[in-house]
Amino acid sequence: MDFIEIAKAAKKASLEIADVSSEMKNEALLKVADAIESNKEKIFEANKIDLEEAIALVDSGELSKSTYNRLKLDENKMRDMIQGIRDIAHLEDPVNKKLLVRELDAGLTLYKVSCPIGVLGIIFEARPDVISQISSLAIKSSNAVILKGGKESKNTNKTILGIINSALDEVEGFPKNVLNQVFSRDDVGEMLKCDKYINLIIPRGGNSLVKFIKENTKIPVLGHADGICHIFVDESADLAMAEKVIVDAKTQYPSACNSVETLLIHENFAEKEKLFAALQLAEIKLEFNPESWSHEYGDKILSVKTVKDVDEAIEHINTYGSGHTESIITKDVQNAEKFMNKVDSAGVYFNASTRFADGFRYGFGAEVGISTNKTHARGPVGLEGLTIYKYKLIGNGHIVADYANGEKHFHHKDI
Repeated sequence: MDFIEIAKAAKKASLEIADVSSEMKNEALLKVADAIESNKEKIFEANKIDLEEAIALVDSGELSKSTYNRLKLDENKMRDMIQGIRDIAHLEDPVNKKLLVRELDAGLTLYKVSCPIGVLGIIFEARPDVISQISSLAIKSSNAVILKGGKESKNTNKTILGIINSALDEVEGFPKNVLNQVFSRDDVGEMLKCDKYINLIIPRGGNSLVKFIKENTKIPVLGHADGICHIFVDESADLAMAEKVIVDAKTQYPSACNSVETLLIHENFAEKEKLFAALQLAEIKLEFNPESWSHEYGDKILSVKTVKDVDEAIEHINTYGSGHTESIITKDVQNAEKFMNKVDSAGVYFNASTRFADGFRYGFGAEVGISTNKTHARGPVGLEGLTIYKYKLIGNGHIVADYANGEKHFHHKDI
């Protein structure tokens, strides 16, 4: 089947799933979670093949070590993947929620109601757990998707989506072609041109991928290019807390987009040297004169800059940051409030690791991605970010002419 036929089928499926009940969607999600759990060894085997093939790409320089790390599925990722699907099944349905009810006049009522976006085009690199996250979010939010993963995870992606679609086939009445997958580079080009059938593109990958997509499509794009995250250690910061938070933010998963890349430290913080020593003991390489303050290392490397106060820290972040996630370590609540109000990022934290920027950790069940956009959705994008809204107007033969000529009058009463 060529891409246009897949896109047409996805569009048809998006119109059908828009009217599927919450009960059916939840049944489908629980079946999917059970199916993945029952077939996890099959998924691990497929992932093993991808990993073996990816080693050669790392050795040749075609694939980065951080991308290779994202490709690997282990028991912990599998557990989180399955639990994430079950969590989504137990979340409130984001569709058909009344966002506003306004009586325009007697018997004429306006409803603002949440609804699905339609067809989502997802382009991602490595990370095969993206398949289950996006599929489950799409089901719950009544959207159809077309997924295009990286060639390095082809076997794992194909296996996971095959298991998911087999589980959906067992749910009586569930629409076909809600979840679709394509594999070739040509399919990416077709997807970006397909504004007739695709409503939103969501890229999950590095800066070059996101930049390419934004420059080559008329379809709205939701996502982030870089994860240049910062931690500012204020003058009053507790040394033990600063050490714990920074080590977590840098080493817990260095290749993640919410891993800290730059440490800003107040010039009067008295225990700088002790902090630097502790970070180096945690195998973090400190760069005091980096080539760029906007570099995403994806490794245990941390740029370090001394600043004179919280205002200079804020200015640095707003100048060099990517609008992702930033944190301040301090005992000064006023400085913390200033930092969180004036830093222009999707996530601003007080005494917490930047690694919390995640849909699963936010209680969204999972995330379709993290957005640094300032329209529609921002930060970790879960169910709510995959809906838009429509206006429903219910009347009883009402016509505009009666209001234009003054026979009737609006009273605009919220109810």
